[in-house]
Amino acid sequence: MRQLKGQLIVVNEKDEWLGTMDKMQAHHQGVLHRAFSVFILNDKNEMLLQRRALSKYHSAGLWSNACCSHPYPGESTLAGAHRRLQEEMGFDCELEPIFNLRYKANVGNDLIENEYDHIYLGYYNKDMLTNEEEVSDHKFMQVADIVKWMQEQPDQFTAWFHLALPKFITYLQQQNIAA
Repeated sequence: MRQLKGQLIVVNEKDEWLGTMDKMQAHHQGVLHRAFSVFILNDKNEMLLQRRALSKYHSAGLWSNACCSHPYPGESTLAGAHRRLQEEMGFDCELEPIFNLRYKANVGNDLIENEYDHIYLGYYNKDMLTNEEEVSDHKFMQVADIVKWMQEQPDQFTAWFHLALPKFITYLQQQNIAA
């Protein structure tokens, strides 16, 4: 699948496969494509945040959930989520699908994220060895503290995290998980 690394899965509004497209071309044109986002909680129900590396092609230096990316053509979103969690954060854990998020957002550098985003939840409590090419910092925080931080400094966070976090909090409440 490495030869397909720069290709995104183009989808319709029902997340049905339409083909593939070069990643940068899709982001410049704002073409709808498949993605995934991983949220990680520890045993204190604190959420893992990562600060994107300063070298990232968009949203560099911004805080977000544990990891986000795109599955390769022929790869499931779950398999892609496991792959990127290992590549970015240096660990893997069991993941469960919790909801989908359809969004479109300008992410700077004349790029548009237009995604059908599959959201996964996992639990992890051990040390991690992050990839410095992907992640410049990481930390676990209480969700309420993240919400407060986002209200006070919204420009410190990725566009998709602003959209996904409220839905994630609703999910936690529905599951009676302390947020």
